[in-house]
Amino acid sequence: MRLCLALLSFLAVLAPLGAEAGEVRLKDLVTVEGVRGNDLIGYGLVVGLDGTGDTLRNSPYTEEALQSLLQRLGVNVAEENFRPDNVAAVLVTASLPAFARAGSQIDVTVSSIGDADDLRGGTLVMTPLTAANGEVFAVAQGPVLISGFQAEGGAASVTQGTPTVGTIPAGARVEREVDFRFGDLRGVDLALKNPDFTTAARIEEVLNASLGERTAEVLDAGTVYLHFPGGENPARVMSAIERLTLTPDTPARVVVDQRSGTIVLGSEVRISAVAIAQGNLSIAIAETPVASQPGAFAGGQTAILPRTSIAVDEGRPGSVALMPETVTLSDLVSGLNALGVTPREIIDILKSMKTAGALHADLVLQ
Repeated sequence: MRLCLALLSFLAVLAPLGAEAGEVRLKDLVTVEGVRGNDLIGYGLVVGLDGTGDTLRNSPYTEEALQSLLQRLGVNVAEENFRPDNVAAVLVTASLPAFARAGSQIDVTVSSIGDADDLRGGTLVMTPLTAANGEVFAVAQGPVLISGFQAEGGAASVTQGTPTVGTIPAGARVEREVDFRFGDLRGVDLALKNPDFTTAARIEEVLNASLGERTAEVLDAGTVYLHFPGGENPARVMSAIERLTLTPDTPARVVVDQRSGTIVLGSEVRISAVAIAQGNLSIAIAETPVASQPGAFAGGQTAILPRTSIAVDEGRPGSVALMPETVTLSDLVSGLNALGVTPREIIDILKSMKTAGALHADLVLQ
């Protein structure tokens, strides 16, 4: 509990700093049209298991696949009665990265679909990997690496991790490239990872200031169209602009994980006038800003300095905490810390404040 409250206080202290120094690279805010990965999938067999493979009587598709594989290799087993326990049917999945070229290698994940107990020590035999259009883009093969294990005796067993799922680093070789030529584009759509009109407008301003007026145009909250200047290499233009920095605008949002008691509050969260009662404790937050006037001949300007007073009362059971003016995230967290409120109680308070209309933020419950 104390650790969680201390973390909230730490985030509250950092919140004002993030509003001034929170510049982010453009490459971390947007994705580029056409620059994306493609999911691949295949059905294959893992062989060489130490008696932990599929039970062929319960997994007939494993037997059919094994017979088909052996027949392609010139071995006729159609009339043979064989029941090997060292073979497992698996699904092989991978992601083909953007701009992957023929001959490059990618990682694959191997997952058992039968009743195999463990894939440790097995080898995936040649497995074509197809995309959603049914075309083969890669071929996977190699020894399967397992992070989990399973051990059992006559009266007990123990399993750690998932021994029926493994990986093959660089286990698939790309055989076909995606037909996409980035260099032929005259313009691209930049899709914001977190759509926001203000952030999109700032991206447009930064791009136009760097590349020239009317180079970029905001289409909606999630898209900024970028026109490549004539004669410029699109790849070099993207290399230049992806390092540009700007400060994104973020919505006021409170994310609550009810299972773990984790609470994350954004820096833009504001609280209107509201009264809170929490057990036998109460808190009152008051804002009394003061004016700082420079000397007669010192120059400078009059500045308004914030002054926050927090009063905690433990002696009046059922007393009510009153926050008469809009307070900040820092004020709220400081008050809750002073009350000694647990994370679970903070969640209940936030829910009630949202229902009362005093919490000016999106409350996301997970």
